[in-house]
Amino acid sequence: MTRTSPRKKVDALHWQGRSSAAQAYLEAAQQAYLLAEARQNCNPVISQIVLSAIAFGDSITARRAQVVNQQDHAQASRLLRDVLGNLMPDGQERRYRRILSFKDEAQYGARQASREEAGRLLADLEAFARWAQDLL
Repeated sequence: MTRTSPRKKVDALHWQGRSSAAQAYLEAAQQAYLLAEARQNCNPVISQIVLSAIAFGDSITARRAQVVNQQDHAQASRLLRDVLGNLMPDGQERRYRRILSFKDEAQYGARQASREEAGRLLADLEAFARWAQDLL
């Protein structure tokens, strides 16, 4: 059995589509959060947050090195660190990892996320997104 690399080569303009998708997921998460009620299951909000963070990470690595993470999103922060080196602040890496850690939990319904938890994660995403957009 051949092991595949966690990164995949992409064309020079791939980052633009991923950046557009990242922004769309961010806006969807913000809107869904605003509409969420106190006791509502916010896993769909968190799912949008995770998808946005993944797309922002992909847009950076695609723009800088024409590669994106493939399959294992737990490795996405490592690829981002590899591509950016010292330009990747430790705080942003922690924020990115924290957001990605919710992927399976939110998408497969392991537990119900609260509105407060979604709000904290959305704040992390907004900070990560501002930093990512500055790099793009």
